[in-house]
Amino acid sequence: MIIGIGSDLCDIRRIEKVLERHRERFLNRVFTPTERARAERRANPTPTYAKRFAAKEACAKALGTGFRNGVFFRDLGVANLPSGKPTMRLTGGALARLEAITPPGHTATIDVTITDEYPLAQAFVIISAEPSVS
Repeated sequence: MIIGIGSDLCDIRRIEKVLERHRERFLNRVFTPTERARAERRANPTPTYAKRFAAKEACAKALGTGFRNGVFFRDLGVANLPSGKPTMRLTGGALARLEAITPPGHTATIDVTITDEYPLAQAFVIISAEPSVS
């Protein structure tokens, strides 16, 4: 069953401007070390940051809170499975919210898709819950 859906569209040029003005402060506030390492391996890391920013926004929407009630940007980390498929790793307030919205006896799964076509980056997040296997 689907327990949350979120989407976000981010202007990559906006992220470029923020990085020009507040690079380290912004990166430290918003992104996990894993996300930063992945982005910085790219010749142009900005689209990677924009996609991950959009995914965080989409996930916060899917959780039903946005960035309030203890949910912060760094609580939502975009990680890639060995196959390359993106997923979300939640900690802190985001993980607490996920646990609160997951029905008893169920396990939550977070599916993410991210894309970019300059000047836009887009993300969709679907949080679903399936009965736990005993």
